[in-house]
Amino acid sequence: MKIFIDADGCPVVDIAVRIAGKAGISCTIICDTSHSILRDGAETIIVDKGADSADYRLVNLVSAGDIAITQDYGLAAMCLSKNAIVINQDGKQYTPENISGLLEFRAVSAKIRRSGGRTKGLPKRTQQQNKDFEQSLIRIIGGQQ
Repeated sequence: MKIFIDADGCPVVDIAVRIAGKAGISCTIICDTSHSILRDGAETIIVDKGADSADYRLVNLVSAGDIAITQDYGLAAMCLSKNAIVINQDGKQYTPENISGLLEFRAVSAKIRRSGGRTKGLPKRTQQQNKDFEQSLIRIIGGQQ
């Protein structure tokens, strides 16, 4: 089991690296050149800046049973197709059962924005979200998915 973090815009990099270190699990941070994110205890892979370049690198590295951390539904779907375990920055686990609905929501939101509409952004991050993520990652590592 390895942990891969889609680190561009990810607020839980430090938490994930700390938990991986305590569990003795390899952790890889993947970001593009505009977000050079280096942490002790983790390998960092920096890819060229470009649409989805970090996503494609992550999906090419992840294997069955690995953990991918991302808030990108498309990347989550690709990782699920490789039988990886996928969670977001709030600790919500993406599954084959819920990913289709999330992808549909993303498509509808994009359509609204393309037609000039607005969609609501994310609220300010809370400490509870960090705790939820931490508990979820620890539970997954412990094999209690």
